[in-house]
Amino acid sequence: MAEKRRSGVSAVMSDSKATKADTDQDFLCQAGVDVLLRGALLKLVEARSEDPIGFLAEHFSNLTSETENSPVGGGDGEQHHSNVLEQQQLSRALWHIGLAHHSQRSAFNSNTRVAYDLLIEGGSRRRGAAGGVKGRVYTELLRGLCSEGGLSVTASAPLLQRIQCHDHEAVPFELFRQGVLTCAAFTDYIRKSQCLYAAVSSCPEQAGDRALCQAVLGTLQEALETTSAWTDVARYLEASMKISPGKLAQAMAEAQGPSGGGTGPTMDAQEFEDSAAKLFLARVRIVS
Repeated sequence: MAEKRRSGVSAVMSDSKATKADTDQDFLCQAGVDVLLRGALLKLVEARSEDPIGFLAEHFSNLTSETENSPVGGGDGEQHHSNVLEQQQLSRALWHIGLAHHSQRSAFNSNTRVAYDLLIEGGSRRRGAAGGVKGRVYTELLRGLCSEGGLSVTASAPLLQRIQCHDHEAVPFELFRQGVLTCAAFTDYIRKSQCLYAAVSSCPEQAGDRALCQAVLGTLQEALETTSAWTDVARYLEASMKISPGKLAQAMAEAQGPSGGGTGPTMDAQEFEDSAAKLFLARVRIVS
């Protein structure tokens, strides 16, 4: 009898533990915690952050940043609330896009898709629009990407004029992806051109020799023209990155000539950057 009682108690305790475990698991599933944690860990693996705790804290901070309570009243209050939500969604979209460099094509495309869906969920669908992200929101996102990439308003304006859409237009995903990729590639390209100018200018306080600068720009243009990348503007950046030091040195040596150069007209860093940017922009299709 004692054995039966012990076995009965054990069975009850076992059933109780199993029920509790099932209840806990059901709770986590119903609350969506397992999905949130899985998504956060996947993002962490993609980003390979050196500060995993800080990365996860920022990730969950972004998830909870959206205001869930609807505003009381109408008119200006509703408009203000709508603007706040839009800015929050834009910030989250920019954060997702920045998790992977555009050279990590699979992860970059995946994050861009997440950003696109966020902007639709937070804006276009809520207002009853169909077909994609609103053009105004899309342009604002591109402007934010250029700013976070270190471009000034003046430097990014010519690019945005070519790829932005009208405010009322609905932007499909493929156009959205290409615009985001173009901005990411352009900011990297400008940094590359700044490094090229630093190689030409012997002293940061002095402007570079114009003949040398033109030789480097010619080599850059030649690299851009050797690629047929109309379907993917990021390949222009890849082409510019393939300029070998030997070829660059040869172009600079030919520009200097027997006299050694250094005594002629000069070109400052801004003029060089603007000239390099024009080479890239000439190959970016205008969104019609």
